[in-house]
Parts: sequence; C-alpha cells; structure tokens
Amino acid sequence: MRKFLLLVTGTLLYFCLSAQLIKVSPAFPDDDDVVTIVFDASLGNRGLFDYNGDVYVHTGVITSQSTVAGDWKYVPTSWNSNNAAHRLTSLGGNRYSFTINGIRNFYQVPAGEAIRKMAFVFRSYNPSGNVLEGKASDLSVDQGNIYWNVYPSGTHAVKIISPISEPRYQPHFFPPAVSPGDYIGFRAEASKSGLMQVKLNGTVIREEADSTGISVDATITMPGENVLIASSEANGLTIGDTLKFFVAAPVTVQPLPPGVREGINYEGSDAATLVLFAPGKTRVNVLGDFNNWTETTAYQMNRSPDGKYFWLKLTALDPGKEYAYQYLIDGSMKIGDPYCEKILDPVNDPFISSSTYPDLIAYPTGKTTGIVSVLQTDQAPYSWQVNQFQRPDKRSLIIYEVLVRDFIEKHDWKTLKDSIGYFKSLGVNALHLMPFNEFEGNLSWGYNPSYYFAPDKYYGTKNTLKAFIDECHKNGIAVIMDMVLNHSFGQSPMVQLYFDGSQNRPAPGNPWFNPVARHAFNVGYDMNHESIDTKRFFKNVCSFWLSEYRLDGFRFDLSKGFTQKKTCDDNGGNCDVNAWSAYDASRVAIWKSYYDTLQKKEPGCYVILEHLGVNNEEAELADYGMLLWGNMNYQFTEATKGQVTNSNFSGGLYNARNWQRPHLISYMESHDEERSMYRCETEGLSGSGYNIRDENTALRRNGMAATFLLAIPGPKLIWQFGELGYDYSINQCSNGTVNNNCRTDLKPIRWDYYSMANRITLRNVYKAMINLRTNPYYHNLFIGGTTSYDLSGGIKWLSVTTDTSALMAVGNFGLNSSNGTVTFPKPGVWFDLFSGELLSATGGAQSITLPAGSYRLFLNRNLNGTIPTAVNEVVNDNNLQVNVYPNPVGSASIIHYTVSETSAVGFRLMDLNGRVLQETRVGTKAPGQYRQKLNSVLPLSVQSGLYLLHMQSNGKRKVIKLMLP
Repeated sequence: MRKFLLLVTGTLLYFCLSAQLIKVSPAFPDDDDVVTIVFDASLGNRGLFDYNGDVYVHTGVITSQSTVAGDWKYVPTSWNSNNAAHRLTSLGGNRYSFTINGIRNFYQVPAGEAIRKMAFVFRSYNPSGNVLEGKASDLSVDQGNIYWNVYPSGTHAVKIISPISEPRYQPHFFPPAVSPGDYIGFRAEASKSGLMQVKLNGTVIREEADSTGISVDATITMPGENVLIASSEANGLTIGDTLKFFVAAPVTVQPLPPGVREGINYEGSDAATLVLFAPGKTRVNVLGDFNNWTETTAYQMNRSPDGKYFWLKLTALDPGKEYAYQYLIDGSMKIGDPYCEKILDPVNDPFISSSTYPDLIAYPTGKTTGIVSVLQTDQAPYSWQVNQFQRPDKRSLIIYEVLVRDFIEKHDWKTLKDSIGYFKSLGVNALHLMPFNEFEGNLSWGYNPSYYFAPDKYYGTKNTLKAFIDECHKNGIAVIMDMVLNHSFGQSPMVQLYFDGSQNRPAPGNPWFNPVARHAFNVGYDMNHESIDTKRFFKNVCSFWLSEYRLDGFRFDLSKGFTQKKTCDDNGGNCDVNAWSAYDASRVAIWKSYYDTLQKKEPGCYVILEHLGVNNEEAELADYGMLLWGNMNYQFTEATKGQVTNSNFSGGLYNARNWQRPHLISYMESHDEERSMYRCETEGLSGSGYNIRDENTALRRNGMAATFLLAIPGPKLIWQFGELGYDYSINQCSNGTVNNNCRTDLKPIRWDYYSMANRITLRNVYKAMINLRTNPYYHNLFIGGTTSYDLSGGIKWLSVTTDTSALMAVGNFGLNSSNGTVTFPKPGVWFDLFSGELLSATGGAQSITLPAGSYRLFLNRNLNGTIPTAVNEVVNDNNLQVNVYPNPVGSASIIHYTVSETSAVGFRLMDLNGRVLQETRVGTKAPGQYRQKLNSVLPLSVQSGLYLLHMQSNGKRKVIKLMLP
C-alpha cells in the first residue's frame, strides 16, 4: 500500500481526468506490454509549451540494479540526438504520443533483472545547445524527471488517478481547493476486476462489484487531516491506495506581536515566533520535527491585517535542541525560511565531512523534500575576545583575497584560523573572503547565493567562523565579506515564493526580483533595488553580518547591476553594455542610500564596490566614501609578459582618474582574472637570449610589477598565492587540462611553493613593500602622496612624495637592456630598498641603465635596520644545515643542525596546508654543530603524515621534510 500527503485549501473544484502530464496505456504495464505514452506539454514545467519543432523522448528504466532515484539503466539514446526512433508523434494541442513495443525488448533489459519504473524527459533538438525540456513542475525533485511504474505480469494493483497528480519517482498530488461542505472529485483504477470500495475517514462512501474503476464526489465534512482509501478485493486478496489530505480552517487574522522581525524570534529557552514576509499568499503552515512534518490546524500561521506577514509562536520546545522546519505555502509549495541561520540540504550535505561540521543533524528523509531550515533555542553564545577592534584606515588597506576552498585542503574556518600567522607575516591588514553564506552546491565560488543569513556548512560551524574573525582581529586584520545581492538562483526561497514556472523566471510582482534582467552580464535572477522590500532585505542582511559576526565590511559583487534602468530587451537579452555602463543617477542614489544605511549601522565599516563603471560615476561614489575595485590585470600582465605597447597602468592611480580621495583599490589579480604567472609562462615574449617563459624570469618580472603596484598610493588587493607566483590557469580543469568551462573548478593548493627559494624571493618583495607602507616615515606617502610618472613604455617610473618622504620606482619591462630618463623629486643620495645600492640624484633629468626585467625602488632615506624587509631571506641556504635521523621519525629521532654565525635559532613545524603547528626558539647559538632530541625541540603531538620542518637563523631558513609514520 502506498501513502501520499495531499495538501489542500479553499473551495470546490473538479478535475478533468484527461489533464495529466503523461497518460500511459495500459495503466498497469508489465514487461512485455506494448505501451503508449501521451505527453501533455501544457502541464508540468511547460518547457515545451507551444513549441513547433520535433519533440524527442530521452528515456531509461529503474531496475533492481538501480541504487537511487536518478540511477537510470539501459538508456537507448544519447542526450540531444535527433534519432527518428525516439521522435514523438504530434497529436495537436501540445499533446504528443510515443509507443514502446514491449518494455523489456525496447530497453534491452536482460532476463532476470526486474524492471521497476520507466523514466522520461521530453526534449527538443538543438545541435548548438539550448535544448527545451518537458519535465515535472518541480525541477528541484530529481531534476523534474518523470516516472511510471512497471508491474510484474498478473499483479493486482490499485492507483488513485484523481485528484490530478504528477508521475514523479514518488507521485505528487495537486489537490483541489476545498473547505468543509465542499466536494472533491475522486477516482481510482485497479489492474484486476473485483469489489472496489472508497472510504472517507473510515466510512464507506461508495462501493462497486466486479469493477476496475470507481468514481465518487466525496463530501468534505471537517477541517484538518482527511483520509481517502481506495481498495479492490479479487481472489481473496485486498489491495489499496491511500490519499491523505489536509483541509484548512479559516486563516486567523492577527497583528504581528510587538518587537518581532522577519525570521526566527527566540523567546526564552523553549519558545520562538516565526515570521514570514509573503504578501498575496493565502495561507502558510509550518511543517517540522515538532509536528512530524504533518500539516495540522495547530501549526497554521496567523496572517497580519495588511496581508503581508504570516506568523506563529512555537512553544514547548526542548531547550538547546535543533528542530528542522519548512513553510508550506498555500498547501502546495515548500520553502525554507529566508532568514534562517542554518539549513539542511539533502543533496550537498552528505559530502560535508564530520571534521568540517561535527554533529550535523540528519535530514528528515522520507518526511519532506527540498531544503529545510533549522532553529535552536538556548544556543550557547560565542565569547568574543576582541570587543573594540580598531579597523585599519581604509586608505591603507592591503587586502588579501581568499577562496577558502582553494587555499587550504581542509577548507574550514579552524584550519584557516591556524594560518593567520602567514597573513600577518606577509603584512596584510585585511582579508577579503569570497562568498560564504549558503550557496548552491559545495564546490562553488559562492556567487550563486541561496540563504543569506546562514554560513555555508562546507566551511564549518558558525562559532568556528566567529573564532576565525576574532583571531583576525587579535592580529590587527580586518575581515571583509564578499556579498552577492545583485542576483540569486532557483534554490533561493525568495525566488521560489513568487515564480513563473511556465517562463522559468520570477513572476511579475515578486517583491525582490525582476522577471527578466535589466542589465548586461547578469547571472541568475536579477534583484530590483528600487523595490522597498529589496532595500529592507539589503539592510537586514548586512546589519546581521555586521552585528552577529562583527565583520568589518563588504565587497559588493556586480554593484553596477544595482539599477532598474532598462538596457536589455523584454527577454533580458540583446543588452546595450554601453548604455548600462553610462552614468546612472538612479544607481548612484541607490548606492549612496545603502552606504548611509551601513554607516548608520556600523560607522566606519568598509563598503567596496565591484563597479568597473564610467569614471564620473565611480568618482562620485568614491568621493562619497565608498571604495571601488580598480582592475589593472590586463595592463600589469601585458607588462610582465613583455607586451609593453598595451601596458600603461597609470589607471591604477586614483589621481590619474581625477578622483579627490584615494579610494581606488587597484590590483593585478583577483579571483576573476587570468593569473599573471600563467600568462608569462605561456605567452611571455623572448629576445636576445632573454625568455620570459622561464619560471625564474617570470617570477622576477612579477616582483617588478608588484613593486609598482604597491608603490601606488591607496588601498591594494592581492589574490591568494599571487605573492608566491601561482601559475595555474584560472580555467584549469580537475584533470589538468585548461578549458573555459572549468573556470570555477577546484584548483591545486600549492603550499609547497612556500619552501621554494625563487618563490620566497617574490614573496619577500611583497613583504618588503607592504612593510614600507606601514613604516612611520612613509605611511602618509601611500595615503595621499603627490605622484609623477611615466608608466606607458618599456622603462616605467613612478615617484611619490610628501613634504618629508619620497620614493622612486624604476623598472625595465622590455626585453633588452635600456636607458631610461627619470627625474628624482629631490637631489641627494637615494637608497635602493632591495639591494642597498646608493644613487646620487641631481634633481634634474638623469639617465638610468637597467637590464631587461631589472627594477629599483629608491627611497630618500636609508631604512636599513628600520623596517624588516626580509628581502635577503633564503630558503635552503647552504650555510645552514639541518637533518633528522631516523626519518620517518620516532621518539629516538635526533635533530642535527649547524650554525655558521652567532644567531638566534628557531624551529617551526608546518603542515602542507601552510599551518604552523608548533614553534620553538632554542636561543642564541655560536657557530658550530648541535644535536638534540627532536622531541625536546618540538614535541610531535601530531598525526601521522608528511610535514615541513623549518630552521630559522638571521633571516635565513632551511626546510626539510619530516615523515611521521
């Protein structure tokens, strides 16, 4: 016997029995039957509605060898082929037929393998891609695939065929809207003739002898759960099918309780009031662990008098217990709570390890479908250690952009927290974390957001996230969240709540989303930022993260898309990019309003825009106080690979754009651009024995580019591992090939670069320049120094001055040794930051000769001993010797090391993710050889595996590998 949950509301309707997504004749087919399927394209997702071309069937079977719902077997044709044998016959009126001459024969299923179901998707044919699909209405359930049961020969079975249903893997009923006193049209069919009977709530309401079908108009007498049972008795065997459905009581209209807000409102340790914004909806019920996922009158939400909000107070909750729940909208649609702080995802959660997210509660399998929300009263609060963090001056930000997934193998906050020492040693004072609120899938970059208040569990728990932010603040590092509020995708409950399935887009009147995108380069569903509801949502989302997680600001993705100015056609295509990019007063007003909102909530928080728009609009936003991304990837990369004709990077200077404030975050690389080192090694030029594709040459030239970038006043952005010369393409695929379709694929994590001398040299350039920017003599230089420059040719130079400090960067980006003419801003002796070389400046034009790829950073004062440039730090220096015997190591292993000069000696144990696991200093040692038990230097309280042992002495290092068995 099968049981299905039927959800209904409202008044009397009858259903036409012919209105079915597919009709199958015979209705109870066995292996050898000739079967005719009639597909109605006007139903389901309507993906082929009014389509005029040929329609094909993509089909397979579920057999005794299938492991899950989507495990189709014996699929006879490939996807998107135009095989005539699988073309349907048009019957007119959006109806098509297809005949299968014997199920087992058609699918070529071996004898002895039981066939459980036939599986279908109906489709168009288009060799260039864009295939239209006819599926079930809910694409989130098994991708909308259609199924029909196959029965062993002679099976006695009963099937309820009305109210109308969709033949999903688990059939889904679409009930009529009824209230007490109304009728419901009901029909059931049987595979064998016998005594058929219908019961409503235990009472027989119709009976027919020797019948294979029975129909009845059942009178509904009570609200709440009703049960209809159809049965058939033949040859002493009774078989049946059960339909459970809910009849709603009238909705209670009652004002919102004082002080509640959208989402979950906790009230003490055992109660919570849920509030859902859903204007225009008729009724909402809460389903969850607290009512066994069954619709009942006790969990029907109250509606506010204005019809916009639904609310319900839950009581008698167990303190500290996690409860899963969903909203059931108008008896048919299930969504998660848009404001919940945790979700359960049946598709993606199984791939999250218990070490990343311990004790994750189980999804309520078999009780509901789709994403569910989680609430928990009496949660233990996180105890913050830093309560008054002083954010770095936004004009002095050195931002390091991180995609946690591709930065550390364990992709969790705890491991990233253990890596903060790496960021601090580099000198960065802010981290830009790519989106980490719940997004679709696990391996995404995060720009497909779904639940805006819930941290994505793929990166760990909410408290480990808070601990990471807290630790960053302890180390003087601000944390910036990449926030995506231009768009969402279909997993968003706000998209689902008002969705036009026939057009596969948000419905007109969706409070937050436009039916079609208004601007170019939109992905997902476009948000309407002139809507008062979207403005409120923006405020609520950002305020939540600022207060609950103490974030320091946001980088807003695709901020130029925050416009209702229509620059695309009525279908969201044929967009005029220039019109979209032109100055937009309405967009400026939106961003000024949002900026004011955030500053009122958290004064001094960072508002960073990925605007990339026309200069007069960006200048106005910058002057208002916002920071803006300045993408100089193309120009810097052209310079590093020797293509100097296209390499003028003066656009990275805010004053070159005639901005009044240094609010331009210029960068060479971000998550969205091809990696400079990769292009150097694959596209670099060569000449006169000079080859940029050589790794060491490419690294040196990237150091030259980094010197110029970091010499430019204003905030800067560094993409992860850029300081180590990361040289894998942005389009690297998981199999090692390069393809544009692999842009967001997992990328290799190369912490071993940190033990390579040539890459450490590049990192030291970054480190020296960042240290210079924080030096008290030069700090103001990088906030608002006066600049002079020539950044267009092969020999590039840049001078920056204040009343007391000055620098001059000079570099040869060409392929040959060249002379350049530069004018130092002041006469006198100048000092090269990197080499210590002295140069006497005349104060007038003078010639400097530089070999190809050579560069200098001259300062007007000698900072030797003032800032720790660490430029001369060496990995595997020959004057340092360290070994461990035996290795693989054990309790008896001895560390042997040699010191060539009196120095302070220290040891550090790191894993291959770059985490510092243990560190100790053994004190100042005179030149000589030393032996100590390894456990006395670094007690090895770590698991088995491969590690890196660093010996440090006078800025030099030696690195060896340790194996713990």
